[in-house]
Amino acid sequence: MNLRLKTLAKMVDHNSRVADIGTDHAYLPIELVKNGRVKFAIASDIGQGPLLNAKKDIEEAGLQDSIETRLGNGLETITKKDEIDTVIVAGMGGKLMTEILNSAWLKGFHFPTLILEPNVGESGVRSWLMIHGYKIIQEKILAEAGHIYELIKAVLTKKVKPLTEKELLFGPVIVQDKEPVFYEKWQNQLEYNQKLLLNLNRARKKDTERIKQLEYQIKLIKEELDD
Repeated sequence: MNLRLKTLAKMVDHNSRVADIGTDHAYLPIELVKNGRVKFAIASDIGQGPLLNAKKDIEEAGLQDSIETRLGNGLETITKKDEIDTVIVAGMGGKLMTEILNSAWLKGFHFPTLILEPNVGESGVRSWLMIHGYKIIQEKILAEAGHIYELIKAVLTKKVKPLTEKELLFGPVIVQDKEPVFYEKWQNQLEYNQKLLLNLNRARKKDTERIKQLEYQIKLIKEELDD
């Protein structure tokens, strides 16, 4: 199992009842049950092919009594009877991730713990968490196979401290202890933003709102890289 999935597994509390949404091969639920971290997990995926792979891997590990597979879209496969307290959603865009979480939220599924790894749009995910009463208690930033990932663990609480724009963008925990990979990610993003800004300013019809947003984000990034 790769570093990203191993790190996600370590973020799961012992004896949780877990739903892994977009499970693919069910590597994460298998790891969690095999190592005794959890006793029950649901491996859910929208694709028939990935779910068949998951079933095969679960059976080969001899864990079919502890891991259930579910075919369906997002969190629609989870019922109240499952008593899931921890949801893992990893490896998809932040926009799709918040749509999945929001759809479940509107149906009364307010899961105590969320462990999320958006490929893009991390700030949007953090914003959704804050608005819906989740406190981010753990974050990890790591590089693997040419990609940089941000992993977020949040718990539902009655009192949430509003995040600043800086915390939404960089992560309230990540920004406290900037690792080398943090500088790598945001230096690359700074260069990308600067090139994009240059192109937007060259356009005949200027998107002034987008230009302002980019200029402000460039300012925030520079401040953090220089800090």
